[in-house]
Amino acid sequence: MADASDDLGIPMKPARPAAPVPNSPAMPPRAPDLARAADPIRAPGPLRRVSDIAPQHRRDDSEVRKLTVGREITLAGEITSCEKLVIEGSVEANLNNCREVEIAESGLFKGSASVEDAGIQGRFEGNLVVRKRLLIKASGRVSGTIRYGQIEIECGGQISGDIQAQPASEHSGITSDVASVRAAS
Repeated sequence: MADASDDLGIPMKPARPAAPVPNSPAMPPRAPDLARAADPIRAPGPLRRVSDIAPQHRRDDSEVRKLTVGREITLAGEITSCEKLVIEGSVEANLNNCREVEIAESGLFKGSASVEDAGIQGRFEGNLVVRKRLLIKASGRVSGTIRYGQIEIECGGQISGDIQAQPASEHSGITSDVASVRAAS
């Protein structure tokens, strides 16, 4: 009668010979892995907190409050208390209490925004109040109701709509101007 192992075609040989093979060098038993030569050897030390291990340099507040909307991302809603907004995708929103907005060449902003500075390489459509400097790059397109402190338009940049310069003394009144512009829309 055939063995079950014969039926499966599995040979029945032991994994290792019981006796050492003649004329073969004897292998010493393997020592457990110690530290590798490339790894630095660390002396055991006291346990540390995560805050102790964290990088010692602190980011300034402008990096902490930065919002980036990447390419092919769409964001809609209300954005408040943002130090810097970088738009590479599409944003449809009301933007308040933001210091700076930067619209990349691939970016689109639709809605209303009240900022200190704006740099536009993409498109802006809506109500824009820039208390200080509005920079429209060569590929930038701005349309709607625009109020600004200073403006710079590179050759090729376009601006259209209701456009008014705001003298330096009127900067404080510009924020309230956004509310009236929204109400008129």
